Amino acid sequence: MEKLRIIFMGTPEFAVGILDTIIKNNYEVVGVITAADKPAGRGQKIKYSAVKEYALENNLHLLQPTNLKDENFLAELKALNANLQIVVAFRMLPKVVWEMPSLGTFNLHASLLPNYRGAAPINWAIINGETKTGVTTFFIDDKIDTGAMILNSKIAIEPEENAGQLHDRLMHLGSTTVIDTLKVIENGNVATTIQQDNEDIKTAYKLNKENCKIDWTKSGKEITNLIRGLSPYPASWCFLKDQNEEMSIKIYEAKLILDQHSYEIGKILSTKKEIKIAIKDGFVQLLSLQFPGKKRMLASELLNGVSFSDVAKVY
Repeated sequence: MEKLRIIFMGTPEFAVGILDTIIKNNYEVVGVITAADKPAGRGQKIKYSAVKEYALENNLHLLQPTNLKDENFLAELKALNANLQIVVAFRMLPKVVWEMPSLGTFNLHASLLPNYRGAAPINWAIINGETKTGVTTFFIDDKIDTGAMILNSKIAIEPEENAGQLHDRLMHLGSTTVIDTLKVIENGNVATTIQQDNEDIKTAYKLNKENCKIDWTKSGKEITNLIRGLSPYPASWCFLKDQNEEMSIKIYEAKLILDQHSYEIGKILSTKKEIKIAIKDGFVQLLSLQFPGKKRMLASELLNGVSFSDVAKVY
């Protein structure tokens, strides 16, 4: 059995859960690599990545290269003398980095590969109405999320579950899958499966303003899947127009009501307690939303200070 000397690479909260599990299972982590600090928010204060915060709290050796091909960084990386690297939600690595350790570099990806390769697998699984997803460990190669698979674990997606809830469950599932992967590598009995490409593979495209906007002409199921697939972050959005006022609003939670009606698509129907949007196969009831410059609110709270006219609509 070869003793593992691990370098961990990751940036967001999802990666912290995995790193914490590796440490708590008494594996030796000789270095942690995360994104460089960057200014964030209105005050442009320097913000540390979630992984950096964890590394500092736990006195782990930390590297924050801006250029992964920089000679000084590569020399420092080599000096750590790791025999395995683990990547969780980081960035594409140059060959000189992923080839360095003798036991290779593996990645944990939050989907059942080869489906949902890319930047936002958790969101797209929900947006596309999947009923199951999972995590996969694979050895990195020179493309994105295409390497030989080591292990995968499946999980059901609950009908009302949003991306934040699924993220947390996949983080726990990913933690146990990474430990299982470490065990087979440690014992020298890794068996990999080559990913098979086909035309039906779904992609986890990077989220942007355009693909987060609600198209109210779609079916209620598609609309509510988009809303929960983008909640709580980055959140689905649309324009709201009432009389001469127009604004963009974010929607975090909604309920589908299947029904027949003759209202125009996008029309807002509101009472003192609820807000509904007319769609082609019924209504979408808005449960939690955010107006510009305001905090996220329940629809019932918002209606205490806001009312809509007969011509109010979303688009």
